[in-house]
Amino acid sequence: MTAPEEDKLREQALATLTTARDRTTLLTSCVEDPDLTAQHSPLMSPLVWDLAHIGNQEEQWLLRTVAGREAMRPEIDGLYDAFEHPRAERPSLPLLPPDEARRYASEVRGRVMDVLESTAFHGTRLTEAGFAFGMIAQHEQQHDETMLITHQLRKGPQALTAPDPEPVPLFTGPAEVLVPGGPFTMGTSTEPWALDNERPAHLREVAPFYIDTTPVTNGAYQAFIEDGGYDDPRWWTSEGWAHIRKNSVTAPLYWKRDGKQWLRRRFGVTEVVPPDEPVLHVCWYEADAYARWAGRRLPTEAEWEKAARHDPAGDRSMRYPWGDADPAPEHANLGQRHLRPAPAGSYPEGESPLGVRQLIGDVWEWTASDFLPYPGFQAFPYKEYSEVFFGPDHKVLRGGAFAVDAVACRGTFRNWDYPIRRQIFSGFRTARSGDV
Repeated sequence: MTAPEEDKLREQALATLTTARDRTTLLTSCVEDPDLTAQHSPLMSPLVWDLAHIGNQEEQWLLRTVAGREAMRPEIDGLYDAFEHPRAERPSLPLLPPDEARRYASEVRGRVMDVLESTAFHGTRLTEAGFAFGMIAQHEQQHDETMLITHQLRKGPQALTAPDPEPVPLFTGPAEVLVPGGPFTMGTSTEPWALDNERPAHLREVAPFYIDTTPVTNGAYQAFIEDGGYDDPRWWTSEGWAHIRKNSVTAPLYWKRDGKQWLRRRFGVTEVVPPDEPVLHVCWYEADAYARWAGRRLPTEAEWEKAARHDPAGDRSMRYPWGDADPAPEHANLGQRHLRPAPAGSYPEGESPLGVRQLIGDVWEWTASDFLPYPGFQAFPYKEYSEVFFGPDHKVLRGGAFAVDAVACRGTFRNWDYPIRRQIFSGFRTARSGDV
């Protein structure tokens, strides 16, 4: 790596770390301390836990591991170990109070800035191309997304604001696009900050299939509800049917019927459900049931990635649907720039060569696939990031959402969760097998 290339990566690391910290500060300064220390749902940590956990992970990896420095607060490592304490237990722990958590995270960041300036971006796998700094920026952004989920779960008046996406004409393009069959390169071996579950690049053979041009909308999903979709076991797996009956699930999370219309609560504001937005806050079982009702299915993870990355003209896999350039505002709805998905059909400049839109941003998209390792997978730098989650218990989501920052969202990026999860910013699109 040349010196100019290393300098460019150092600037990129600085920018992504700064963007992440600015977002963390916004999410933890827009409410009073009681809201930071409260647990707004047993599914989520108190916001103050996320804040100190961000600082603790940064200290452990960048100050202790990369720079070899002595631990600043070794006595709190256990408190902020995500595997040692389930989320429901964290409010009972002796957590750092808000002001102390802020000071700790700030002091860690100040020292990290010195480390960033002095660390060579080569020599070890952790430092190669600044990987450790990129990993920590992604980690913080992932917790920022988690904190935004907590803000959505939080009761009380609106605390966050953002402009709405630009209005667009009602999408009148084709409902689906044919993705040709054949091999394509899935995953990556060259993206410098890609995480272990995205690696290595490998060939996948995919039969021809059709995929929705846009994510499924609220209006389309309402048709499923009105047709008795939640009352008909034909559309549900046995596990899904048992889950929705046991938990009285009858609509996406945060929806309620008001006469003949549906309302939703969104970050403290109640509003009419907009019919042209991608549906949000549905679990895998709901997405799968809708697809069956529509005579379709969820795409596999490989199908989703081929639709998002395959360039038939060049017979290659691109970084993003629009090409290899980093995401820009005209490409996708990312980075908490808005607090809602953009209308279906938005961002024509972000569509794939085959004409599929909004594959990146807006909503995480459930796929039919279990979260499994790629051939040749190697855990790095620790098994607890991916390896311990592999198996049939978790379903893969792809594409990111409006709550996801670009540093933590690529055409190869993989997310995963239990099929019952609805508090996440999840939606979906459907597919069907091709016959040509």
